[in-house]
Amino acid sequence: MSAPRDDDPTTEQLRAVQAAREVQERELADEAPTDTEQLAAVRRADKAAYLKEKLDEQAESERP
Repeated sequence: MSAPRDDDPTTEQLRAVQAAREVQERELADEAPTDTEQLAAVRRADKAAYLKEKLDEQAESERP
């Protein structure tokens, strides 16, 4: 595995981004004017939640 570059985000930073994205997309879903837009926002929120969960698992495996 290659060494992380200085400009690569940390797992914790990525987790924060995904958590914020999930909240934002859930808010967009609540405010969506059409069912199609609501469904798309819910799917994006679900994807962000899934990615955050995977990052949580990665962080756990990286702990000594």
